[in-house]
Amino acid sequence: MLGASVAGITALLSRDFLKLVLISVVIATPVTWWAMSRWLDNYTYRIQISWLVFIMAGILAVIIALATVSFQSLRSAMMNPVTSLRSE
Repeated sequence: MLGASVAGITALLSRDFLKLVLISVVIATPVTWWAMSRWLDNYTYRIQISWLVFIMAGILAVIIALATVSFQSLRSAMMNPVTSLRSE
């Protein structure tokens, strides 16, 4: 068998994309916390934002990105390359 396996292609694409998602979560979390804290300070009844909210949002973003990238890479890895070459 020549070429990469379906699992190898999926892992390679997912790993690269997940790095970008994790970097964006790390950058966005402090900025969002600061902006939300400033915005909520203007209200009479003040509340504090828990870090659990940001952790759960980051985990949810990673899960959605992993599911989307894995689905697309599995679909493209399992496609017959002859069909793609014939149409080009």
